[in-house]
Amino acid sequence: MKLLVTIILVLLLAVLLALVAQTDPGYVLLSRGHWSAESTLVAFVVLLLVAFLLFYLMIRFVIRAWRLPERIRAWRRERRRIKARNALTRGLIQLEEGAWREAEVTLLKYAEHSDTPLLNYLAAARAAQRLGAHERRDDHLRLAHASTPQADVAVGLVQAELQLSHQQLEQALATLNHLHEIAPRHAYVLRLLMQLSVALGDWGQLVKLIPELRKRKVITTHEADELEIKTHGAVLEMAARAQDDNAVRVVWAQVPKALQGHPRLVLQYAQCLRKQGREDDAEALLYRTLRREWNDDLAHLYGLVQGADATEQLARAEGWLAGHGNDPVLLLTLGRLCMHHRLWGKARTYLEGSLNLAARAETYQTLGSLHEQLGEQSAALDYYRRGLQSTLNGAASAARSEASAPVRAFGAL
Repeated sequence: MKLLVTIILVLLLAVLLALVAQTDPGYVLLSRGHWSAESTLVAFVVLLLVAFLLFYLMIRFVIRAWRLPERIRAWRRERRRIKARNALTRGLIQLEEGAWREAEVTLLKYAEHSDTPLLNYLAAARAAQRLGAHERRDDHLRLAHASTPQADVAVGLVQAELQLSHQQLEQALATLNHLHEIAPRHAYVLRLLMQLSVALGDWGQLVKLIPELRKRKVITTHEADELEIKTHGAVLEMAARAQDDNAVRVVWAQVPKALQGHPRLVLQYAQCLRKQGREDDAEALLYRTLRREWNDDLAHLYGLVQGADATEQLARAEGWLAGHGNDPVLLLTLGRLCMHHRLWGKARTYLEGSLNLAARAETYQTLGSLHEQLGEQSAALDYYRRGLQSTLNGAASAARSEASAPVRAFGAL
C-alpha cells in the first residue's frame, strides 16, 4: 500500500512538471569565473532529482558494505542458534530413547550457541549419569550453573536428584543442605530433604524440619502427624539404646505435649521404660493413657508389665471390664495378671473367654503355659499345638494374600 501511494505521488509530480514545462519551461544560468551553463528550469530540476537519487543509492551502498561483516556474523550466529535448537531437540529424543552416549555428545556440541544452554547442560548431565560418568556429570552441572547463575536452585535440585538416584546419599545431603540455606522456603527442597533424612535415619534433622514442612504445606496434615510420630518414636528408640538411663526421659520431655498422649508414642515410651527395667513407670503411664483413651495395643502391654503394686494393677484392669468386657485383648491381659497372682481358675476363665472371642495364637500359648504350671502336661501340649497351628495358618494366609496381590493388580489393569 505504501509503495502504491509513493508511485501515485511520483506520477502526479511528473504530470505537474510536464504541465509547467509546457506553459513556461523557465531558465537557469549557472556561472563561475569564465565557466557558465544554461538550461531550462524543468531540465535542471530533473537533473537535480536524478543526482539526488544517485547520491542516495551510493550512500545506501556504502552503508550496506560497511555493515556487511556484522550482517555475516549475525547470519552465522542465527545459523548456529538454529543448529543448537535442532541439536537440543535431537539430544532430548536420544536421551529418552536410551542412546545416552549419543545424547551427551549431541547436547554438548552446540550448547555454547544455544538460546537455553542451561537445558543442554542439565540434559547432558542426566545422560552422563546414565553412563555412570559421575565426574562428567558434575562438570556438566558446573557449566549449567556458569551459563545461568540465577538458576542455582534448579541446577542444585537436578544435582541432588541425580545423586539420590545413584545412592550418593551423603553428597545429596550436602547439596540439599546448601539449597536449604539459599532457599529455605523452597517446597521441593524441603520435600527432598525430608525424604533423604528419613532414608538416612537422621531423626534430629527431621525434628527441625517438621515445623517448616507444616508451615509450607509441603505435606498434608495427616502425613506431617505420621512423620512426627515416627520421628519421635525413632528418637526414643535411640535413647533407649544409650547407656544413660535418663536419656529416655529427656527425649520424652522434648516430645510436644499434644503427642505425649498418642497411643503409638505412649506404647514406644512404655516399651523403652521396660527395657530399662522401669516396669512401675511403664505401668503407671499405660494406666493413665488407657483411662483417657482405650487402645488394644496399650491394654495388651499392660498385661506384660509388672507394676509396683500387682494387686492394684489387677484391680485397675478389672475395672475396665464394665466398658470393654467383650474385648479379647483385655481378657488376655486379665488372664496374665491373674497368673502373676497364681489365681489359676480365674486366669483360665479370662483366657478361655478371650479365646472364644478371638482365636489368637498368643492366647493358646498363654493357656498352655497356665496348664503347664498346673502340671497338666497333656492339656498344655494341646494348647501349644493349637497355638502353633494358628500361627502357621496365619503365615500361610499372609503368604497367599501376598502371592495373589500381583494377580489382582494385573486384573485391575
